[in-house]
Parts: sequence; C-alpha cells; structure tokens
Amino acid sequence: MYELTNVTKKYQQGGRTVTALDGVSLTIPDGQLVAIQGPTGGGKSTLLQMLGALDRPTDGTVELGLANLSRLGDRKLGDIRAKEIGFVFQGFNLIPTLSAQENVETALAPLGVTASERRERAAAALASVGLGDRLTHLPAELSGGQQQRVAIARALVKNPTVLLADEPTGNLDEDTRDEIMDLLEGLWRAQGLTLVVVTHDTAVAARAQRRLQIRDGVVREVA
Repeated sequence: MYELTNVTKKYQQGGRTVTALDGVSLTIPDGQLVAIQGPTGGGKSTLLQMLGALDRPTDGTVELGLANLSRLGDRKLGDIRAKEIGFVFQGFNLIPTLSAQENVETALAPLGVTASERRERAAAALASVGLGDRLTHLPAELSGGQQQRVAIARALVKNPTVLLADEPTGNLDEDTRDEIMDLLEGLWRAQGLTLVVVTHDTAVAARAQRRLQIRDGVVREVA
C-alpha cells in the first residue's frame, strides 16, 4: 500500500530551517492497522500529511499503490484524496448547520454522485456506525462520541482503501474512547481497510497490529 523511501521534510520557521521528517523509510502493507506515537512536534502530523497526499516531501518518495504522491500535480492529488483516502480528526470538523446525513453527503459531492445516491449511501454509512436514528440531527444535538461517529461515517461513505485518523479519541472520555476504537477496529476488520491512527494514548496504540514511534523526525518500530 504505502512505500516511503528516504522521506525528508524541511520548512522555514522564524528564520530557521526545521526538519520535520529526517530520511524516513517505511512500508505499510495493505490492510494493516498501524499506530503512530511520539511527542508534540516530533513529526507525527507531518508524516500523516504525507500519507494523506496533503503535502509533498522535500526529498524522497511517497508511493500509494502505483501512484508516486511526491510527483503528482495538485489536481491528481486531490482526486486521490477524494476517492481513496478517508480522514478522521480530533475536532470532528462537522458543519454545524448541516444534519448528520448532510455532513456525510459532503464527502460524495466531489465524486459526481447523484443526490438520491448520496442520501442513500449517507444513511447506510450512518447506520453502519450506529446512528441510523440520528440522520436529521445537527451536530449540536449529538454527543461528542456521536459527532465522531458521524465523522467516521463521512470518511467511510466513499469506500476508501485507506483511513487516516489523527487523534480520533483526543476529545473523548475514556468510555467513549473505547467505544470509538471498538467501532474503528470493527470497521477495519470488516472492510479490509488500511488504518493509520496517530495518538498520544497508549491504550489506543496498544490495539494496533503495529506501533511506530516518531521523534525528531525519525521513525522506529516499537516492539
């Protein structure tokens, strides 16, 4: 699925050069559940941006399947993000004026899906995360855990091959965290997704097949 080779990312900050990733080489096979941990500023978010086709490396290559994300133009990268990669964030990122169903439908709008199919697929996605009875609810009418379920449904409604989750339980209490991780793990097993979770939470990371630690832009395996 993913093949990163000698990936380095540098950027300018306050007149100095910061190395966010330092020669990272990494393979993530199809269908693997991977947790990425590390201190704030260690490179976790930058690595996720590379995997999500949101940024390009300064040096090295990032390949997703047969696509070299390092060399593709903005339009092609946008197509890959829209069709192949689902994103789940700590902050839910739901549109407050749209219902749960309408929020999920937004992921299908760039794909040319008809309105009726969007409604049908969004309803099915919400049912798959246990919110089949909350289609018309606004985000403010849902709990934090329910809002994250909507965000997960939105990420999965386009049937991606990859799901990238950035601190998906960071705003949730311990019980709700476990519910969301049960859901993600169940969906991962059922759908054969490649699931990459960035987390500070060791309890979340412990559920992964594989754990990576990133510090000062360098990745190592955790036994």
